[in-house]
Amino acid sequence: MAAISKIATGNGHGENSAYFDGWKAYETNPFHPTDRPDGVIQMGLAENQLCFDYIEKWLMEHPEASICTAEGVSKFKETALFQDYHGIPEFRQAVAKFMGKVRGDRVKFDPDRIVMSGGATGAHEMVAFCLADPGEAFLVPTPYYPGFDRDLRWRTGVELVPVVCDSANDFKVTIDSLQSAYHKAQEANIKIKGLLITNPSNPLGTFMDKDTLKNIINFVNEKNIHLIGDEIYAATVFMEPEFVSISEVIEEVECNRDLIHIVYSLSKDMGFPGFRVGIVYSYNDTVTSCARKMSSFGLVSSQTQHLIATMLSNDEFIDNFVAESRERLFKRHKYFTWTLSQIGICSLKSNAGLFIWMDLRKLLKEKTFEAEMDLWRVIIDEVKLNVSPGSSFHCHEPGWFRVCFANMDDYSMEIALSRIRNFMVKNNETMVPPRNKLCRRTSLKLSLSRSLSRKMDDFIMSPSIMSPQSPLVQART
Repeated sequence: MAAISKIATGNGHGENSAYFDGWKAYETNPFHPTDRPDGVIQMGLAENQLCFDYIEKWLMEHPEASICTAEGVSKFKETALFQDYHGIPEFRQAVAKFMGKVRGDRVKFDPDRIVMSGGATGAHEMVAFCLADPGEAFLVPTPYYPGFDRDLRWRTGVELVPVVCDSANDFKVTIDSLQSAYHKAQEANIKIKGLLITNPSNPLGTFMDKDTLKNIINFVNEKNIHLIGDEIYAATVFMEPEFVSISEVIEEVECNRDLIHIVYSLSKDMGFPGFRVGIVYSYNDTVTSCARKMSSFGLVSSQTQHLIATMLSNDEFIDNFVAESRERLFKRHKYFTWTLSQIGICSLKSNAGLFIWMDLRKLLKEKTFEAEMDLWRVIIDEVKLNVSPGSSFHCHEPGWFRVCFANMDDYSMEIALSRIRNFMVKNNETMVPPRNKLCRRTSLKLSLSRSLSRKMDDFIMSPSIMSPQSPLVQART
């Protein structure tokens, strides 16, 4: 048999990571409320499923958005025929407008700089191809999304150099940590071509303030390296302060805009990962031109472009959707973190994203990553929850776990929380905080004097629970 390529046979995809192993455990034995009630609940997938009823209602009211309906079939031929890699003009205009809207309309985006790709995965790889040659590297603050090892490294040959951040300052990125990572790379004869930041952060659920972003921009200007801002969670900020984008900060500071690039998608903010809508927005004309040519390998289908353009152009719907999504994320996050705090589980204070950064360090038998993996296997095999260990996010402190809370219905969430509670009780680890003091890193400064009944009222009155189809309602009738 003839040999095949090193890329094909190598481990560059990173599929052997515990991050993906958890997915495999879920796929082997997925939870179902009636068919498989003892199955694994998926809490390792950062999906936003809380507003699909809202989207489905709009689709029913606007059948012309689909070319596969009687109302939209007149657009079928022109949509089905060849589209060049620039994308449908209405699509680029609608995406540019939406990007501005989710950033509070404090900045405008040029539709001519919108370059589409097959999701954020394709967008990141495209940027890596444009900015760096094989063997060169990007700085990436830890903890960071495990998929970056695949997206930026696998086919490009580019390396990632971690910028170590720790819990002492809530994993904030500092100039000292950036300088340290940069100098270590120089000592190792690694050429740094850029800095990649995820803002809001996956897995932390936090975002950078304006002063931090200004310092970062000054840093990349001083080093003459590129800055890539992954802002795919921009509209998931559900509590004040408001999200601050790189695009806003460069309006206030002197910088070389040729070094600034933004990666965006509709996977998280709209909850459309299956549509594979990724965006590269570069302030560099050469990068924009090169990325557009490269986009031929991962275009968004014209049918999807047509639907997205129609939806995003409806200002009233988008305004209401963004507000409703933030409200539902806020309530889910509040309920989830409050319930965990009652059994002594803390998490990093956060106000964005579709997950929490859960602190289980006190459950480790010893402060090692081996002990973290032992605990993770118990959670997967016995508690039957797929949560992601911090080591898979390159966290340098054992005992942290990312837990997704927006990818399931209320009933599944209640089952997951009850399993966590039972696990803590079984291991004699339930430590209810004093009434006047919550865990240091609980997500909200909620008073424990708030009654349980008030918390349950918010939960029970949610639309999905009040629905006759809700398993909880059916269980009560």
